[in-house]
Amino acid sequence: MLDLQSQLKMTINTDAVALLEKNFDVAFAAPDGIKKLRELILSLAMQGKLVPQDEADQPARELLKEIAAEKGRLVKDGKIKASKPLPEIKPDEVPYDLPKGWEWVRLGTYCYIFSGNAFKSEDFNSIDGIKAIKITNAGVGELIETSDFLPERFSIEYSDYQVRENDLILALTRPYISSGLKISICPSSYHGSLLNQRVASIRPFQFFNFIFLFLSSPHVLSIYQKRFRDSGLQPNLKMSDVTDLLAPIPPLAEQRRIVAKIDELMARCDELERLKAERDRKQITVHKAALNRLLTAKDHSDFQTSWHFITQHFSELYSVKENVAELRKAILQIAVMGKLVPQDPNDQPASELLKEIEKEKKDLIKEGKIKVSKPLSEIKPDEVPYKLPKSWKWCRVWDIAQLITSGSRDWAKYYSDDGAIFVTMGNLSRGNYNLRMENMRYVKPPKDGEGARTKLEENDLLISITGDVGNLGLIPKEFGDAYINQHTCLLRFMPICRNRYFPELMRTSLAKSQFDAPQRGIKNSFRLGDVGEMTIPLPPLAEQHRIVAKIDRLMTLCDELEKQIDAAESKQTNLLNSMMAKV
Repeated sequence: MLDLQSQLKMTINTDAVALLEKNFDVAFAAPDGIKKLRELILSLAMQGKLVPQDEADQPARELLKEIAAEKGRLVKDGKIKASKPLPEIKPDEVPYDLPKGWEWVRLGTYCYIFSGNAFKSEDFNSIDGIKAIKITNAGVGELIETSDFLPERFSIEYSDYQVRENDLILALTRPYISSGLKISICPSSYHGSLLNQRVASIRPFQFFNFIFLFLSSPHVLSIYQKRFRDSGLQPNLKMSDVTDLLAPIPPLAEQRRIVAKIDELMARCDELERLKAERDRKQITVHKAALNRLLTAKDHSDFQTSWHFITQHFSELYSVKENVAELRKAILQIAVMGKLVPQDPNDQPASELLKEIEKEKKDLIKEGKIKVSKPLSEIKPDEVPYKLPKSWKWCRVWDIAQLITSGSRDWAKYYSDDGAIFVTMGNLSRGNYNLRMENMRYVKPPKDGEGARTKLEENDLLISITGDVGNLGLIPKEFGDAYINQHTCLLRFMPICRNRYFPELMRTSLAKSQFDAPQRGIKNSFRLGDVGEMTIPLPPLAEQHRIVAKIDRLMTLCDELEKQIDAAESKQTNLLNSMMAKV
């Protein structure tokens, strides 16, 4: 990559770019460095700073005289329509000074521009006829090909709307995206096509490539973005927005040199982009392999060796957020495999914990606080994905749960502007159990109504069981009165198990694989019984607390890693923006 960067620096040999070259490598490392570099190339080109001027070139004013004469002949011969007089260019409209030999003109002076016809929807078919260009064909750089045809006879009746190869096709409705205008070059396969409404054709009288690059430049994009941002209008262009646009026109010979240089530099940007993507891909691949080795370690020694490799290459592996996200997942998975913290032989084993829970359940049943649950099926060998430490035990969620239920129906009649919080699936999160509180609903249900059985308590875990199955929410302290709807599962653990080990467990890949299982043949539907039947690893109670403490410390480390990445990227971006501003 450095060789290509050096070549690129040597190729752009202007005073303006010299400002960028001083810290090129740092600037190029910015998240959007290549994008900014492409914008810089186009900006310099449109200011006459990309290639040197040649006094021997015919000046642009002579070229414009030739175009005016050609336009007059075409109008006289009936090949194009006469355009309306364009507004005179006022001094305060000119955005910057141009080199000697260049001229500012209205785009309609240099190009023949027309908009499409409002063909009726019943005129179109998808089988045969003459091709049509609609708003859906407008792309960034390349025309999006579709199967839209109009009757062959229209080619005569609507000949004024026929486009040619190399016409520039511009969207008039929502004409741009963040990266550029929706403008594309008409390919030979669409030569003779008919232009539909909401699209314009721009046909330069000389050398379409330069005008295409001008319209693709950040200068033009910023003009339209500013216009709509300040006006509050929908981003729909009028024809005058196109025809009256100021365009810098160099001598024709210089246009060709500019286009050739841009093609060369953009090709090198493409290569740099490819190499950067390949480097990032390799970095992510190496990290995934390292984590996989960690997760599949056969013994403690193998685990330590795998972890040592990660720590030795920590700075390289964790310079991208994708790897930090994968590290978070690995931490959780390692935790529920019994590899995150060492076992203590003095801990009461999980088998004894299950006996205590079973006794506590019998007491609650006797007191009428919970119902007798159905006998659970025995855990089969194929349900056990890995071997657990000696003091751990595989069990089902029902083994450690006090209540598994879902909300009742017909909550709409209890909706209110205040009252108890009504938690829906939209308040649950993917990948974590933090409730999303941006859009809350409230209800005022009757005290003894059917919904009272799902009144939420601290440490209740909520799980979405329809749609996006497996989204989570953990009820925090002092949450207040709250209820759930029928699409949400309420999982209330036995009092002795109300710690964060189990919510952490429910966001591991082990839990996700069970949420994503066939689900009784019903797509995107998880039954309450499926939640109870989930197979989970149970550590000793003391180890559960040690695991949660270690997870918290490591997640804080991940937070710091992400902050460091943000800070580094911000520094690189600020440096790049500073140099771009000077240019």
